[in-house]
Amino acid sequence: MVEVLAHVSTIASMEAIVASMEANFRWVPITAIAPVAWGTTYFVTHRFLPADYPLYGAAIRALPAGLLLLLVHRRRPHGSWWWKSLVLGTMNMSAFFALVYLAAQTLPTSIASTIMATSPIVMMLFAWAALSERPHAMHMTGAGIGIGGVCLMLLDGASTVNASGVFASIMAMVMSSLGYVLAKKWSADVDVFSLTSWQLIAGAVVLIPVAVATEGLPPALDAPALIGFGYVTVIATALAFAAWFTGLRHLSAGTVGLIGLLNPMTGVLLGTVVAGETLAVQQFCGLVLVFLGILLGQPFTARLVTLVRAGRSTHTSHARPSSTARDHGPVIPTPECQ
Repeated sequence: MVEVLAHVSTIASMEAIVASMEANFRWVPITAIAPVAWGTTYFVTHRFLPADYPLYGAAIRALPAGLLLLLVHRRRPHGSWWWKSLVLGTMNMSAFFALVYLAAQTLPTSIASTIMATSPIVMMLFAWAALSERPHAMHMTGAGIGIGGVCLMLLDGASTVNASGVFASIMAMVMSSLGYVLAKKWSADVDVFSLTSWQLIAGAVVLIPVAVATEGLPPALDAPALIGFGYVTVIATALAFAAWFTGLRHLSAGTVGLIGLLNPMTGVLLGTVVAGETLAVQQFCGLVLVFLGILLGQPFTARLVTLVRAGRSTHTSHARPSSTARDHGPVIPTPECQ
């Protein structure tokens, strides 16, 4: 009887694991939309958008995207969300965009991308402190492998390092990591579209006065620039951030942070496919490591390992004879029993 109950319990736990894996399979691809879209932004920006207007570029990107999402779900901030939107909009949008631009101007892309690739570990630590999400061994292992893959993919040893650029890149990474965790902590009672739109609009409101003061009049936009801004606004901002915050709502911060490593992967692959850049063996090995790191950090991987172990345990218990049979041999029916 005990063995039967244990077997039933094992089957029930295996069914729960499978159901959880199916749910995660749904949210992981949705979350992945964000880093893939962000990975295309560098190419679009350098090919189609005006080069000397980073703050206006960020504001033009953020404000229409925020208004578009606000049209999808017409809801204004209420109560504490007025100041929370301003804090998150500054951390995740306006200050982040400005710091990333400063890093891009003073550092090679390889160095800046490598620093940003450490964000999964920083997000895990912030989530541990703010959300009590203790980092799992699979998450930390996946982050280590993924960061190693980014280094192998991007670093060539010939790049010069600027201290101010490194500081700006680190600040952008830390600020956005903390901002994402705070958004996850605060947003339980707010839908994703409202959460994202409020941040984008607040970030643009912070950016516009600074852009006017430092960059003067806004740039004139030709047809390619308008198309480029249309893509960056709708796909790489509105859709991407909505997908990202959806992932943060349904997955752990560590899992979402690791999915973010698809950003540099997309940049390298886009450069190979569209720009005709050569993919060296070192870069290919880096891509494989990054993908392996992302895969190891996903919850369905851990649950798959648990499922395999549970299956082996069940198989072993069926294969092992019971203690009664071992100690007393087979039971022979007596005439009374017959």
